[in-house]
Amino acid sequence: MLNSIFEAVRDDFEAVDALIQQSLQSEIPLVEEISAYIVEAGGKRLRPLLVLLAARANGYQGQDHIKLAVVIEFLHTAMLLHDDVVDNSALRRGRATANATFGNAASVLVGDFLHSRAFEMMVEIGNLDIMALLSRATNGIAEGEVQQLALLGDTSISEAVYFEVIYRKTALLFEVAAHTGTALAGASEPVKEAMSLYGKHLGIAFQLMDDLLDYEGDPCLLGKNIGDDLAEGKVTLPLIVTLRDGSTADQSLIRNAITNPDGDTALAAVVGAVQAAGGTGYTRTQAQFHHAQALKQTSTLTDSIFKQTMIDLLRFTIDRQT
Repeated sequence: MLNSIFEAVRDDFEAVDALIQQSLQSEIPLVEEISAYIVEAGGKRLRPLLVLLAARANGYQGQDHIKLAVVIEFLHTAMLLHDDVVDNSALRRGRATANATFGNAASVLVGDFLHSRAFEMMVEIGNLDIMALLSRATNGIAEGEVQQLALLGDTSISEAVYFEVIYRKTALLFEVAAHTGTALAGASEPVKEAMSLYGKHLGIAFQLMDDLLDYEGDPCLLGKNIGDDLAEGKVTLPLIVTLRDGSTADQSLIRNAITNPDGDTALAAVVGAVQAAGGTGYTRTQAQFHHAQALKQTSTLTDSIFKQTMIDLLRFTIDRQT
């Protein structure tokens, strides 16, 4: 299904790929090597896709949406590089992470390179409103990363705080991708607001499914090990529900697994407790709610292949297994 979603903007995406390769050029060989390693790892590239779709769905006919899509992809890639260092991750998208391959120091510095290159390209676009949106978003995302770090291993985290974290850490970049693509097209304020909400709810649904798949996904499809969030001390919604609604024994099991990640608590027991308490079912219901909220926003768009693709993207987000 994902391949068909990209079909509507295939030519645009080929231009994005070409600009990515051009923009990774550096006089420092290691910069190019690590940048190429992480970008070529692939991934879904939903955030730059959203820029292209939002711009085209609102009638944009220029070329700056290509550059804007690359900006969003570079910002996201820089965050992944930093995330993997913070989380000490060894596997992403089915292969060794950049930090596992090149070391933490090089990964952090190349993340900084991609971040600064994104801002160079932002200036080239020359739209102050878009620059303001992206600047605020990157600041908010950084706050989300710090907030998540501060909450590692905290078994008292509330559902409300969890949603604050995933909004800043994940949904905010989806939101700004849709918003800036729409702004580039010169859309009206109500449409920009609708597309911003579309991106926000899409991003929340995406992260909810990510957190759900950590307890019921297939590691061969995911390209990472299930239970990674638990091992890193991340208390996500499936665990929050279990700590709230599970049996006394299951609550104790979850607390021990979170506070003592190197202990002997079996992942299978944790998964069983989460499912018994309704943690996975509740998380899926929440993802479906945000899918519905995003879908409402598409009513502001004129019918087109780009609008339909944005609707298809929502369905992919909650049906995905990777």
